Amino acid sequence: MNTPVKLTRIALAVALSVGLTAAAVAQETSSSIKGSIVGPMGNPAPDTVITLKHIPTGAVKTISTNSAGQFSLSGLRVGGPYEITVDSDTFNDTKVSDIYLTLGEPLNFNYQLEESSNIEVIQITASQLGAAAFGKMGPSASFDLESMKSAPAINRNITDIIRIDPRVYVDETRGDSNPVQCVGKSNRFNSLTVDGVKMNDSFGLGSNGYPTIRMPFSYDALSQVTVEIAPFDVIYSGFTGCNINAVTKTGTNEIHGGAFYDYGSDSLQGDSLEGDSIASPSYSDKRYGFNVGFPLLKDTVFGFVSYEKYEGSSIFTRGAIGSGAINEVGLRQEDLDEIVRISNELYQYDPGPVPTSIPEEDEKLLVRLDWNINDAHRLSYTYNYNDGNFFAESDGDLDEFELQNHLYEVGTELQSHVLSLYSDWNDKFSTEIRYSYLDVDNRQNSLENQTGAVGGMNFGEMQIYVENPDTGEDVVVYIGGDDSRQANDLNYDVTGLILRGYYALDNGHDLTFGYEREALDVFNVFVQHTETEMRFYGGIEAFEAGLPGAIYYNNAPSGDPNDAAAVWSYEINALYLEDEFAFNDDLTLTVGLRYDWYTTDSAPEENAEFVESYGFSNSETLDGEGLLQPRIGFNYYLNDSTELRGGLGLFSGGNPNVWLSNNFSNNNVLQFGARGRDYGYTDGSRSLFDADVVYLGVEDGVPAGPGYGIPSEMYNAVAAGTGANNEINYLDPDFEIPSELKMALGVTHQTEDNYILQADLLVSRTQNQAIVLRGDLDQVGTTDDGYAIYESNRVGSFVLTNSDVESTSYTVSFGVMKQYENGINLAGGYAYNHAEDVQPMTSSVAFSNYQYRAFTSPNEQVSSLSDYNIEHRFTLNVSYDLELIDGYPTTLGAFGLIQSGKPYSYTLSQGDSNGVFGFTPYLDSNNVLPVGGERNGEDGSWWNKIDLRLTQQLPGFTDGHSASAFIVFDNFTNFLNDDWGVAERVLFNTVEVGDTTPEARMGDASLWEVRVGVNYNF
Repeated sequence: MNTPVKLTRIALAVALSVGLTAAAVAQETSSSIKGSIVGPMGNPAPDTVITLKHIPTGAVKTISTNSAGQFSLSGLRVGGPYEITVDSDTFNDTKVSDIYLTLGEPLNFNYQLEESSNIEVIQITASQLGAAAFGKMGPSASFDLESMKSAPAINRNITDIIRIDPRVYVDETRGDSNPVQCVGKSNRFNSLTVDGVKMNDSFGLGSNGYPTIRMPFSYDALSQVTVEIAPFDVIYSGFTGCNINAVTKTGTNEIHGGAFYDYGSDSLQGDSLEGDSIASPSYSDKRYGFNVGFPLLKDTVFGFVSYEKYEGSSIFTRGAIGSGAINEVGLRQEDLDEIVRISNELYQYDPGPVPTSIPEEDEKLLVRLDWNINDAHRLSYTYNYNDGNFFAESDGDLDEFELQNHLYEVGTELQSHVLSLYSDWNDKFSTEIRYSYLDVDNRQNSLENQTGAVGGMNFGEMQIYVENPDTGEDVVVYIGGDDSRQANDLNYDVTGLILRGYYALDNGHDLTFGYEREALDVFNVFVQHTETEMRFYGGIEAFEAGLPGAIYYNNAPSGDPNDAAAVWSYEINALYLEDEFAFNDDLTLTVGLRYDWYTTDSAPEENAEFVESYGFSNSETLDGEGLLQPRIGFNYYLNDSTELRGGLGLFSGGNPNVWLSNNFSNNNVLQFGARGRDYGYTDGSRSLFDADVVYLGVEDGVPAGPGYGIPSEMYNAVAAGTGANNEINYLDPDFEIPSELKMALGVTHQTEDNYILQADLLVSRTQNQAIVLRGDLDQVGTTDDGYAIYESNRVGSFVLTNSDVESTSYTVSFGVMKQYENGINLAGGYAYNHAEDVQPMTSSVAFSNYQYRAFTSPNEQVSSLSDYNIEHRFTLNVSYDLELIDGYPTTLGAFGLIQSGKPYSYTLSQGDSNGVFGFTPYLDSNNVLPVGGERNGEDGSWWNKIDLRLTQQLPGFTDGHSASAFIVFDNFTNFLNDDWGVAERVLFNTVEVGDTTPEARMGDASLWEVRVGVNYNF
């Protein structure tokens, strides 16, 4: 019997799974329910029995309220539906159905019982209660299965979903990598967890945030995705940007699943931009896969399997002048033809064609098993496999041009395992135990390397500087094997352990406590120039005459770059304790403390020359370094429809491990370097083709000549452990763990028309930022123009250190959400960001981190606007359900954005930059600001676009089955008009003073693209 019941916000708040913002837990895979039961007069109702049933699996949990009428259930599956039964010996029993749980968000179930009557059970459906976005403490976003199905996710990537939040910027101008930048922070400072396993780019080589080439798990395997920007629970760790957390689907008592296929090609892409015809390379790609959940033993053991395969092409869109390529480089075709002729005839080397497309693929498999051991214990196991690749340009700016052999394969194989045990020991105490293991094998093989072995390349890199006579600008043409992939290999594994407990005290305080340990083991070979890099500044004539302006060679003295590998490991340990309690009926507080500390037995090889020069060792590590992180959060109900929330907490993490690995690789003990200038090869007096030049280190079956071998003087210098070595990388002996203090304040209001309105303020202050400086330079004066004068007084070095300057950033955001009865669901928002840092730290290499930024003095510490800041961002996501065909729903999903551009700086040319400092230090970029200039003081162009997805349901082959056809439009705006939806940006955030056209059109992000496909569900 259904009987209406008077309910208030205090009485019962049920958060439906509707894609509204809600809180989540880092490294969490479950949800929880907590609350209190009171009698008709508001007095506690002890010993009331609460029974929770997960309908899809039949799992049941039963608990009795304590003396204060309170209860808590944890370790629950996300999603639903659930059914709650409240069984009282004195008052009416109540049953609430259609409840859905959000990942990590405690559902607050506070209920007032009614006097006993002739009604056996009062039944309530959650849909009667409406949706609530209450109960959180910090800014966050949550997206459920329905949101993921309707969104125009052309990449089948969680980035297609989380970009709906205006505080989460996905850089779509970076090709397929789509790096995620939260509230103006670098993508390197984020963390990603899937079923409790960290799946972020732990080492720090990529830009997409994953340890793999693409998302390492199938899109159809996901159940919920959340983004936490400033959570205040102590179990959060490993980020200062944001935490992205996902859980996968599980099996149920019914067999369910689906299959999909989609397709794209150059014929489903635009062919003009702003009136210019675009000649896209010919390509086609397809994706297909399936997922299925099933019972192995009804109500007890369940399985879920998801598989996905991608077969496509790496597309290269650059060409010479007049080629009609999407991105034309200022290089004449006749100059390119001449370089290819000289390479073939004189150097006896075929550099390959102009690249257009190369086949690539990706394969994913996820297997999950869930076992309801009994009502008190549940065990879950997840296995994840991913192997994929693509082919990339190393030097792909619009003033650079690579022939095909200079490209390289980027590939990664990943395997992960996670085992989780959830246990309820009694009505007060429950635990989670999680063990995880992740293994990553990363490969970066040049196309010049046919064997795939480390150091197995035949021909080194050559750069030919060609002047465009019409513009006077140089374009660098690259042939041979990319210098950074001549010896490059990375393998690492991460082992994790989480021991976590929850205890509900009788006085209403809920304690969370635990210990965590994460162990990282790394094997990393990164030796540049093992086959030489040669630069011909004199252009085509110098290339033909064999007169380079620079030659670089590096290797281990043995000649085997594997002997220069960085082999090291460390562990991060954590202890934490948190208390959550209701201060009164309206105010909930959490107060916690977390302590992280590092341990390691690994240290870089000590360099005796460094010790003599600096007076301390270059073998410093993080061993024993720790950070105490206090946190406090609150949630306060002003009334039944308005909530205040906020908190204050210290966070740390996200600093790429490659920055530490550099200290193990670049110590001038394991590898050495030699320069051609020291042996008369770069002053024009000696040609590479002279008869007295002897080449060593030549592979079998190739000519003993330049590119194939190393000039003997340079080869022997490295073999003897001497030469003009690279700068040593070391860790500051006084290095402290970087951290960020976050303060958040927000409000949520539900109107009488059920609009959900939200506003948030986030202020963060970075402390002890990780930066790279030259360790050997001392300022000895100042020029008349106001620039520093430096002297190098010690062994050349780069130091990973802390900034003495703190940076303050803030974000103001607004959001609105509404579900209409006519089938329209709406979520819109706006975010204003002002994020600062001292150094953007854009690279995995210390030299590049030091170089590629704008400054007045290279060793300065000035807090400026971040390279990653997007000042204004508006987003709107809409889905609309209707019936174009009677009985078969049609869903239209649309996502639109309007956002300001990336900031940039006007700087001196590279030559003038070096002239300012007299080449001390040597600066390999146009990175010096005019005196009085400001880093990132210029604004980039705004960008706006709309993406669409149209899904039409179709009949299945049998009852209970359904099919659908869909079409996804990326940049539908550009489809309507080729002047619309065009993205422009400045590369590397620096532009030479006087450049009146600083931005380049980003063809890949600007052109409209369509994918078509079908789904079948059962």
